[in-house]
Amino acid sequence: MEAKYKRVLLKISGEALAGDARLGINEDMVKKVALQVKEIKDLGVEVAVVVGGGNFWRGRTSRSMDRATADYIGMLATVMNSMALQDAFEAAGMPTRVQTAIEMREIAEPYIRRKAISHLEAGKIVIFGAGTGNPFFSTDTTAALRAAEIDAEVILLAKKVDAVYSDDPETNPDAVKFDTLTHKEVLEKDLKVMDSTAASLCRDNNIAIHVFGIAEEGNVLKAVCGEKIGTIVK
Repeated sequence: MEAKYKRVLLKISGEALAGDARLGINEDMVKKVALQVKEIKDLGVEVAVVVGGGNFWRGRTSRSMDRATADYIGMLATVMNSMALQDAFEAAGMPTRVQTAIEMREIAEPYIRRKAISHLEAGKIVIFGAGTGNPFFSTDTTAALRAAEIDAEVILLAKKVDAVYSDDPETNPDAVKFDTLTHKEVLEKDLKVMDSTAASLCRDNNIAIHVFGIAEEGNVLKAVCGEKIGTIVK
């Protein structure tokens, strides 16, 4: 198999790491992600990762807490997931660096764009933790921002759902699945692929988004090789 892309940014939702439990970290699921990433690393693809924190904390569902405080707690949750992924990647033989937007020098490097690119060129995986370091921005926006900064060709959006639908397929059996979309359609139809800030950033920087399910083995490899799975937004 031949890779379609040289440098990709893999965005993994926190919920995906929880597996069926929905909360916490499922070690089998994390290992499964690591093995899927190894498949594309072995093709020579440079891989950066952004991971969400929804398996630990969903700040937007909190009505009583200050929004900024809730978002900072969410950023810390992404660092826990980043460390779990780093451990699994390195156990699979892939050197990995975690860079965080909030400084935590004892456990990770601070985010430095040039250093991140240098790591990628040297064959290391770079995991970006702690979101953008700012409240009011989602990890989807982090993925779009970091993809633009490191010149990634595509964002691989690995979710629990296997594609983009017109509605939530779990609650609406009549939800229509999309094979391809434009960034404009995502924004106009208010499809919950990414939040509007992230989708706009991808549109303005001409970054493709490939949405697919992470649970099925081999999907990351299929996406990188350009196979028609899930939904492609370009």
